[in-house]
Amino acid sequence: MYGLGIDINKINRRIRFCNYLSVAQIFLQDNFLLNRPLEFADVKPRLLGHWGSCPGINIAYANLKARFPKMQFILGPGHGFPALQANLYFDGDLFNYYPDATPNLHGIEYVCKNFSWPYGFPSHASPMTPGVIAEGGELGYSLATAYGAALGKPEKFITVLIGDGELETATALASLNLNKLLDSNKNGHVLPILHLNGYKISAPTIYGRSSERELLQLFRGFGYDPVIVDGTDTEAFQTILNCLNPNTFIIMKTPKGYTGPKEVDGIKIEGNCAAHQVPLPNAKTDRAQLAMLENWLKSYNFEELYHEFAYEN
Repeated sequence: MYGLGIDINKINRRIRFCNYLSVAQIFLQDNFLLNRPLEFADVKPRLLGHWGSCPGINIAYANLKARFPKMQFILGPGHGFPALQANLYFDGDLFNYYPDATPNLHGIEYVCKNFSWPYGFPSHASPMTPGVIAEGGELGYSLATAYGAALGKPEKFITVLIGDGELETATALASLNLNKLLDSNKNGHVLPILHLNGYKISAPTIYGRSSERELLQLFRGFGYDPVIVDGTDTEAFQTILNCLNPNTFIIMKTPKGYTGPKEVDGIKIEGNCAAHQVPLPNAKTDRAQLAMLENWLKSYNFEELYHEFAYEN
């Protein structure tokens, strides 16, 4: 518990669960629990999705949900939809709208097989997702949406995860001024979190190449009280969430594609823009990439997590 009133191990187990499910949604059409060696036939014929942002989304969501179970969560990088859907599945929110999303093997098959699948779920967050009102392929509106949702709703606690590539857009930058409009007890509280993983689709981000001093000074200039946290350190994240003030702005640092492949065919993947979409694009036909996918999936020890999840729910 670490004196924070939160089970750190439980949060970490949830992150592992959702990371596994994020990967499985992108790649698998069968053998979802790895009950046998992975085969080419288990891999989807067309691989679509965005892996790179998923680990950070899962880290943020798990930490926030543990501390603020009634929060409203707004996701800027909606292209990281496998992570959002994994969390909605874990909490049972998906089941409320899709009865096949049950907390067992049938539900996992349903969620994974139908991601980026004909007549299934799209590769981006969309209005068919519980609680989503916009298509997740456009970036820049998350912070403005969060402040708008808080207007006149003093009972609301809204968290918003902003991609570091997203913050390069004019809309996101202009939205940093909106905190001054909500400085009233007539409105809800907004907690902005910048997901600083350093890369967008094919290049480094501006903020990923900024110094910590530059970042802190930038957000202080907009009237925030910024704090930097290593997203891979759950205890540190919870310590910050335990000591929020009305102007806290969290800068969460995680490697792009964290916990995924380190290198593929001589190209750096984790901590690089190459992790952005599908890091093993030839897993359907290349024996070496198939083996890497199997090892990647096994690294989460999902069998243990699945039995715990199925029992608890």
